[in-house]
Amino acid sequence: MMIKAVNAQKLGFAALFACIIIALLVLGSLIYFIFSNGISSFSWTFFTDIPRKSMTAGGVGPAIIGTIYLVLGSIIVSVPLGVITAIYLCEYSPKNVIVNIIRLSVNNLAGVPSVVFGLFGLAVFVKLFNFHVSILSGSLTLGILILPGIISASYEAIIAVPQSLREASYALGATQIQTIGRIVLPSALPGILTGIILGVGRAAGETAPILFTAATFYARSYPSSIMSDTMALPYHIYVLMTEGTKPEIQKMIAYGCALILLILVLAVSAIAIYLRQRQRRTYG
Repeated sequence: MMIKAVNAQKLGFAALFACIIIALLVLGSLIYFIFSNGISSFSWTFFTDIPRKSMTAGGVGPAIIGTIYLVLGSIIVSVPLGVITAIYLCEYSPKNVIVNIIRLSVNNLAGVPSVVFGLFGLAVFVKLFNFHVSILSGSLTLGILILPGIISASYEAIIAVPQSLREASYALGATQIQTIGRIVLPSALPGILTGIILGVGRAAGETAPILFTAATFYARSYPSSIMSDTMALPYHIYVLMTEGTKPEIQKMIAYGCALILLILVLAVSAIAIYLRQRQRRTYG
């Protein structure tokens, strides 16, 4: 019986290792494919200039800046709301059926197709609030899109903080708000950052929500304010691959845009992972 259990354990570990290798191979193949096709487009002009000659020359500077604005705006909108909601659910709300309904609603909201969020942003932010097609409308829409994921990740991170840490803080005379700010949140920060990393990746790569709320087909300059419409890398890739009269040239530009988008997401993720690991070493 013991030998069978050991063999089953070894088989299970081997299967897990095989799954990890397959996932890494798929990821590596994807990165290599995008890198090999997109690196030839890279130049200083490509990063800073506006598109020219029916988007067959020039650069994608406005799309890069527009994407950064939209991602930063969505994080500014979603992170405070998500963390505060998670704190309320974990620390203040009564543990009853209402909380379970709220959690179920958040989980269901995470599964709503992104195009539905785009239509919601069009109806509410663009039309009702009269923000027009702008960075503000797109950021608010993307913020709502990634909000359920940040709430769920923050909730799981906060609820995983041992109750003994809270009790020790109360025993030393700290109030509940002091305990949350100085004990609970620093201990839960690695898990919260994980949710933010996933949110950044999703916000940066979404096309449908910004299609109705923020993105423009072509811009002759960089966005001047949050009320300006903007080009964005995901939508620009879609346009290049589906429109135009010189697909061979535009395809290479699209691969370059995809590589820039990948680098931006990996860079933000790397920074967040570094902060998460440092926080774990401090409070682990």
